[in-house]
Amino acid sequence: MASETKTVGLIGLGLMGQALATRLIPAGFRVLGYDIDAAKGTRLKATGGEAASLADVAKCGTVLLAVFSTDQVEDVTENTLVPAAGGGKIVLCTSTCDPDRIATLAARVEPKGIRFLETPVSGSSGQVSRGEGTGLIGGDPATAAEVDDILTALYPRRFHIGKAGDAGRAKLAINLILGLNRMALAEGIVFASRLGLDAKAFLDVARASAAYSQVMDIKGRKMVEREFKPEGFVHQSLKDFALMHDQASKLGQTLPALELNKSLLEACVRAGEADYDNSAVIEEIRRRYK
Repeated sequence: MASETKTVGLIGLGLMGQALATRLIPAGFRVLGYDIDAAKGTRLKATGGEAASLADVAKCGTVLLAVFSTDQVEDVTENTLVPAAGGGKIVLCTSTCDPDRIATLAARVEPKGIRFLETPVSGSSGQVSRGEGTGLIGGDPATAAEVDDILTALYPRRFHIGKAGDAGRAKLAINLILGLNRMALAEGIVFASRLGLDAKAFLDVARASAAYSQVMDIKGRKMVEREFKPEGFVHQSLKDFALMHDQASKLGQTLPALELNKSLLEACVRAGEADYDNSAVIEEIRRRYK
């Protein structure tokens, strides 16, 4: 159990930021949070956190980043956290980012008083809030040990992957498999429905079959019921697949299933579904019917 007086800063109060807060607050941490959308600060207060200014959050000795993009991570780290670094601030980056740029950023800010730790998580925001996410840690093990109480609260199950950048590399590879599982499930449900089977009953059978994956539990009902309240946005998954594509291109690696899934997500965005749950990939598969 953490000390009730230990304060953690949190920048970014979207789905994942809120999920992280719901892990920290019951564990006894004081959470100061900031988001450019003031309404998200109001939601944080409803769960026991405190909405604060960016400057006040930056003063915290430990700050979690749950922002959207690599650009945002670089900006807030270098332009807000470095000036407030003091005697060795620890920054935990939970965002899914370009791993090469994150490795460079970590090295660049270390001499400026920032100890940068990658801490992305595999799991939807709902899974993370329930303590079911798997933490992926990249960076100095000694730094990770200093914030072990925070990491334990956030991720009861976690793995130290390696140096800064390696956690992001693992996250992209995991998200590739996860996204392809969503696509496969969506295609299977659509196929079963076109064959005349009841989609809900088919999902129950699929869960008990050799084809089972956790995605069936997390996303299956959403697909069948066409209920897309987000636990992970379509546009967020597309951002991740674009990062995967960039990494594969650097390696000269062709990933044909990645290309297909990326095209489905792009079509969902064009159809106005960017803010739907990423299980909405099934809608594009449904549309591809003659």
